[in-house]
Amino acid sequence: MQIAPVPRRLLSDEVFARLRDAIVRFELLPGEKVRDTELAERFGLSRTPVREALNRLADTGLVEAKPGVYTRITPLDRTDAERALAVLRALDTLAVGTAVPRMTAADLEEMRAANRDFERAVVSDDTDAALEADDRFHGVPLRVADNPTLTRIVEQLHPQIHRILYRKFSTLLGGRNTIEHHDAFVDLCASGDGAAAAASSGQHWERLGGHITELFATNQLG
Repeated sequence: MQIAPVPRRLLSDEVFARLRDAIVRFELLPGEKVRDTELAERFGLSRTPVREALNRLADTGLVEAKPGVYTRITPLDRTDAERALAVLRALDTLAVGTAVPRMTAADLEEMRAANRDFERAVVSDDTDAALEADDRFHGVPLRVADNPTLTRIVEQLHPQIHRILYRKFSTLLGGRNTIEHHDAFVDLCASGDGAAAAASSGQHWERLGGHITELFATNQLG
């Protein structure tokens, strides 16, 4: 039987996902230099899909390059994080305000289920599961808003915040408060009050900004 080769684009996607996750989990540290040749050897691939993945990571802000000098994992910077959070907060408010009038009972239950998974993850100190459940929770209004441009920008910015969220959840900073906020937020969505739900989501982003400020102030992001 002849098996078709894996398209190069799929290889690039796989490398991108693995490197993104390694950066988020601090397996690749802020400021650490990376080389496409070494990564290609590690993945057992040619340099081309690795270079493509690194270029995409640069677009998300997770990797930065100085041609002919270095390619490295972007150092964490408080100002950059605050700027990204400000944009994400605005986009999330737009998504929620648009989505709430369109939400179905199934959408609401999907959010409740994600929050139950989030709570279990917090209780069991499972950072990966907490982050995944939080993504699913907030992904519902983003999907229901059905705005491809908004979704694309959010997906580009999210990885920058994800590695900070990974540290946040790994210390369970605000974990219980997040669970309670999620419950209250779903209730607002169920009421059909898009403005109130958007305001609640904005307040959540403000609190998240406070947690991130604390992480930087206490040097928990190194």
